[in-house]
Order: sequence, then C-alpha cells, then structure tokens
Amino acid sequence: MAFAITQTCCNDASCVAVCPVNCIHPTPDEPDFGTTEMLYIDPRSCIDCGACADACPVDAIFPVDALAASMRPYAGINAEFYADREPAAADPAPNFHAWGPPVFSRTIPADFPALDVAVVGTGPAGMYAVEDLLLHTSSRVTLIDRLPVAGGLVRYGVAPDHPSTKKIGETFARYHHHPRLRMRLGVEVGRDVTVDELARRHDAVIYAVGASSARRLGIPGEDLTGSVAATTVVAWYNGHPDVPADAVDLSAERLVVVGTGNVALDVARILTTDPRSLKGTSIAPAALARLKSSRVREVVLLGRRGPEAAAYTTPELLALTQHEDIDLVVDAHDPRITEAIDTSPRAALLRDCKQETVDWTAPPQPGKRRIVLRFHSAPEEILGASRVRGIRVAGDVEIPAGGVVRAVGYRGTPLPGLPFDEDSGTIPNDGGRVTPGTYVVGWIKRGPSGGIGANKACAEETVGRLLEDAVAGRLRTTRRKPGLVARLARRA
Repeated sequence: MAFAITQTCCNDASCVAVCPVNCIHPTPDEPDFGTTEMLYIDPRSCIDCGACADACPVDAIFPVDALAASMRPYAGINAEFYADREPAAADPAPNFHAWGPPVFSRTIPADFPALDVAVVGTGPAGMYAVEDLLLHTSSRVTLIDRLPVAGGLVRYGVAPDHPSTKKIGETFARYHHHPRLRMRLGVEVGRDVTVDELARRHDAVIYAVGASSARRLGIPGEDLTGSVAATTVVAWYNGHPDVPADAVDLSAERLVVVGTGNVALDVARILTTDPRSLKGTSIAPAALARLKSSRVREVVLLGRRGPEAAAYTTPELLALTQHEDIDLVVDAHDPRITEAIDTSPRAALLRDCKQETVDWTAPPQPGKRRIVLRFHSAPEEILGASRVRGIRVAGDVEIPAGGVVRAVGYRGTPLPGLPFDEDSGTIPNDGGRVTPGTYVVGWIKRGPSGGIGANKACAEETVGRLLEDAVAGRLRTTRRKPGLVARLARRA
C-alpha cells in the first residue's frame, strides 16, 4: 500500500532525499519545485518503505490505508498529480540510483577557515541557514533575535490548531544547543546593536528578519478602530509579546476578513472554532479566554476575484470544508461564482458547500458559527465614524460588521543601516548577497512567497554566496571583538 502526503506538507523536500525509488515530486531540481501547493507521492512507484514518513519534519506522510477519514481525499490528490505523467522506473537492485560521477555544488578548499557568522532571526529562514553553516562548514554562529523566545514564524505565525506544522520547530531547536552556536535573545538590531557593529565583529552577517508588516488596502476607513491587520490577529492568538491580549475585538456578531489566502482562512477558522477544541493547543491562554466569551457568529471572507483564482491552497480549503464546528457557505450573488464552481478544477472543492444569496441586511443566523466566502467583491471603503460599522464592496453593497481584518499580504520593513526597496518590501540582493559580508534570506530576500520549506533552498543559495565570497577573499578580515559578544550576553 502506497503512502500519501497530506495537508501539513512543508515542501522542504526532506522526504525526496530519502526516497529510494524517486517517487516524490516535484524534486528540488525540477522546474515546478516551489510552485506547487505541496509535494506528491506517485502511488504507482511507491514501494511502501516508509522512509519518507520517517524523514518528514511535520508528520505529513501516512500509509494510504491508515489515513483518517478527513485525510482520505489526499490519496486521490497525490495520485491525480501523476495522472498524465509516466511512472518513475525503479531499479530492482539494492541500489536504486545509477552510479555517476560525483557532483559538488560548492567547492571549498581544504584550508578553508572557520568563519564567525551572525544570523539575525530565529525563524525557518534563519534556521535553515544555521543548519547549512553548522553541518557543512566549521563556522561559529551567533544566533540573534529581538524576541526573548526563539522560533519566529513557526512559533508566532502558524495557527495553533496546526501542531504538526509547528513540529518543525523541534527540528530547528536541536541546533540551539550545537557547540558552535551561541544564542543571543532579546537583542534588537538598530536598538541594542547596529548593522555596522555586527559587520565589524563578524566575517559575515545573514539577516533573516522576515516580512513582519501588513500590506495596506489603500481604501478610506482603513485606520478606523476595529480595522486590524491579519498580522496582529495571528500574533494575538499565538501570544506574541508585542501584541496585547485585548488587541482583537470580539464583541460583534459579524467580522469581515479581506483576503482569501491561507492566513485569511486561518484567522476565520480560529475565530469561529469552538474554543473547547482549541484547549490543549499552543494558543495563547489570554486569546483562548477571550474566544470563550466571543460574540462572533459569522466571518465573511472577501475575494476580489472568483473562486477559481482564490489564493488559498487546496489542503487548507479541504480541511475547512471538513470542519465539523463550522458551516462553510458560498455567497452566490454573482452567476460567475456558481459557473466557476461547476467548471473550474480549482473551485471543485466548493461544490459540496452550501450556496445561497446572502441577505446582508439581516444579522447572522443562529445555530453553528459560519464562514461565508464572498467572491467578486473588491473592498471600496471601510464604513464608520470613529470605529468600524461595516464595509462597502464592489457593486455598492454594504456588509454590516463590527470589525475588519486586512489579510492581503505581508511586506518587509527597513532595517537601519541596510538598503531597502520600498516597492517590493525587500532588501536588494543578488541571490542573497547584499554586499560581500552582508546577506539576506527568507521573505526579506525574496518577498512574502513560499511556505516554510521554501526557505531551505533559499538559505542554501544565500550560504552559497557567502562561501563564494569567503573563498574569493572578499570578506572583511576584521575579527570579532569580545566586547560586543559580552554586551549581547548581558542582555540575553
């Protein structure tokens, strides 16, 4: 019986490396790697060895015959990816891959020195860079984060009801105790130490500071009380120290989320889930307490385009359609919506959802809490005098609501002492190199695209540029002085 990859796939390709029959695709050397929603196992080639399941850092791989009812569709999702592809040819000999000449993606001389490298940021991008440096070089790494607890996006960005995804944090945490790594938490670049100070005292510095700010809608009323960014809501339910316990107002029966990406789905799901089912997860205790007294009965997700162009991934929508606590409803106000659901493979998962033309003059219905997907509804104005009372969307339709969550994307923020591109929200770079000795990785490098696993290849490229510069003699020769490290240690 074959294995199948399921909802929590992180795309870091750990499973690809251990598969003896090349039945997991796309692989990192294939052009569609990083563009698909997940990786897929070919059931025709899988030999049921289980190596991929052992290697998966997020527990996303299971035998097909052991899939829970909610996960059974993934057997078909994996198989469908290979419907028009030839199965991989498996060599029956013990060695499944033909021997060939060795290939080295990096050339490091035998006398390559042990570098002193600072990595700023403890999220996935920073930790993949740390992993590469510690496993493939003799570098000494100083790992810096402005927060008092390590983890970055894994700790503060993944929904608390996704424990398998959060589990990758355990993989990263093992490097925190590596003998060549020193952790400096509670240290902020620009406040406690400058970019120039880090550069002078290290051979190289890698910035993995992410994209922590929210993109704006650019419509009237965006700054009203009750209008919050999804970044704030996500940080709130994950207990981020920068966000107060009362940051999200749950006193209204209806909230609107602008956006249809995975973050929008996360926010809508957490706000409508029975709080009792969140007990025992990593949700912040203060957020859970407020959810228990929440008056929210309905969350409306607004999409500018139709369901065939929605930004969420199939695994996240599939999980939502099977959520027993929540009614998922499609507002069929536009005939293009039902047409797309009937004809577009992308929208096929919505065919079993209730479709109705919602009367927005009426309050949310009693009974189960529900999420309403309203497509072809670009926001035009958030309504209210001093606080949100609703939102007007395309077609001059007003939707009464006590709050609006803006979930239209993330962007990076400038770091004092480094260049910044306001248009892209990134630090300009060439394959991760800002200048010899200064590097970036993750969303601050490439923009807010790709999930956790996409950072692995991103980090490999950045570390590759760093090593190229080291071999070519382009790094500063000034060695780290103990004064800075001691100062950072006192703050940690």
